Amino acid sequence: MPRMTAKIVMVAVVLLTAGAASFGAEETHHFSYSGATGPAKWGSLEPDYSACALGKTQSPIDIKEDAAKPADLPPIRFDYKPVTLKMIDNGHTIEINYEPGSFITVGDKRYELLRFHFHKPSEEKINGKSADMVAHLVHRSADGQLAVVAVLLQSGPINPLIRTLWAHLPHLKEKGTETVFDTVSINAADLLPQDRGYYTYGGSLTTPPCSEGVTWFVLKGRTAISADEIARFARLYPMNARPVQALNGRQVEVSR
Repeated sequence: MPRMTAKIVMVAVVLLTAGAASFGAEETHHFSYSGATGPAKWGSLEPDYSACALGKTQSPIDIKEDAAKPADLPPIRFDYKPVTLKMIDNGHTIEINYEPGSFITVGDKRYELLRFHFHKPSEEKINGKSADMVAHLVHRSADGQLAVVAVLLQSGPINPLIRTLWAHLPHLKEKGTETVFDTVSINAADLLPQDRGYYTYGGSLTTPPCSEGVTWFVLKGRTAISADEIARFARLYPMNARPVQALNGRQVEVSR
């Protein structure tokens, strides 16, 4: 009888632990792109998400070309290197973590590439129109400032980098768990368009906690991605774009 009681206790502990793990996973993904946990509700989901509702410099935005101020902006110097593929399906998008050593330099400011991920359609709009998708390349400077390079993706020929990424999607068994593909090398430079002129403005993260103080560089050129590659992403995430946010007097600059 004591042995039976011990077994019952062990089963109960396992069930409770599994329940706690499931609850933690739900908490990690405590927002969505529609319904009761959609963008209109983000600001009230968690105390740390208040900027999503109250912030005055939020992203994404609708960039109006005729309102953007031409400026003598420094070019973005890209220094991206090949790395081993490390990929996560985090419940909101497909994200690729980047090893240290790749960076951009804008003027005298250097930002290390941390990761990149995708949205469908593009979150930022140009003259009221979204691109088919967008890649957001997230960087951080030595003093902790974030900068995001947005690469608009438009339907066209097959994109070799995207094809490589999507070929490994079935291996992402658990959302939130990083999968490392030791035999696969990628280079974020393969996402970049030839035209690297850009729009820039001060904004925020586009997902909770919607932290502000983020510098945005939206490239004017676009990168091709095939219709099949767009459809493949859409099977996982049909729509994962936050609506555009009010400018609130911000000035968007555009490189000459």
